[in-house]
Amino acid sequence: METIRIAIAGPRGRMGREAVLLVQKTEHFQLVGVIDRKNDGGDLADIEGFFGIHAPIYTDAARCFEEVRPDVLIDLTTPEAGKKHAEIALHYGVRPVVGTTGFTDEDIKRLTALAEEKEIGAIIAPNFAVGAVLMMKFAQMAAKYFPDVEIIELHHDQKLDAPSGTALKTAQLISTVRPSKKQGHPDEKETLAGARGATYDGIPIHSVRLPGLVAHQEVIFGGNGQSLTIRHDSFHRGSFMSGVKLSVETVMKLHTLVYGLEHIIE
Repeated sequence: METIRIAIAGPRGRMGREAVLLVQKTEHFQLVGVIDRKNDGGDLADIEGFFGIHAPIYTDAARCFEEVRPDVLIDLTTPEAGKKHAEIALHYGVRPVVGTTGFTDEDIKRLTALAEEKEIGAIIAPNFAVGAVLMMKFAQMAAKYFPDVEIIELHHDQKLDAPSGTALKTAQLISTVRPSKKQGHPDEKETLAGARGATYDGIPIHSVRLPGLVAHQEVIFGGNGQSLTIRHDSFHRGSFMSGVKLSVETVMKLHTLVYGLEHIIE
């Protein structure tokens, strides 16, 4: 395979560190630069935990893209940084692979138009774990037969957004095959506000935040005399890297933006 030149945003983060390891162990990937909030002008190898892994550090994404000219940007940072970096990357002809959540429909439309204008690919995925993507696809299939459904997503207590992008994406997929409906008793009343969770198109979504968790989600369907639960668990952040690798390889062949890993899994 032809070598793919990669820049990584947020290398010191928990997901960023996994991405650096992924690039290091993939023969046709080459780390050419990293974007960090500090250490501008330094070498990644000088930071604890990256001994022997050399890459120039930039605090300015535009300068990074201009000087090292990567093919792909891997961004696993925050919603605000992810949006900013994706737009700058596209302007410089760099293909973004973004794993942060919080992108609105307007954000996706704007970035899709920019990707098509530049005639390059981009991938934004709420979840890079292949098992989580299959969980979403299976939930969409089940919703045709079980329209009563609730989503419970569980994450570590440092996660910034609630509900998770995966939960929202799951609800969106379900809503494409399920008529909108209000679930539960028609006269149901919350004695404590928020007890029934948030709702998307009538689908309750519940967010749990606790230390010790990584990323987990279950979709519970109820029917006459039966129930069906589809659950996925990520116990380690390395679980997301197979999807990141697939996305980096796939984005090189795209000429538009793809939102959701389910669209590139055959």
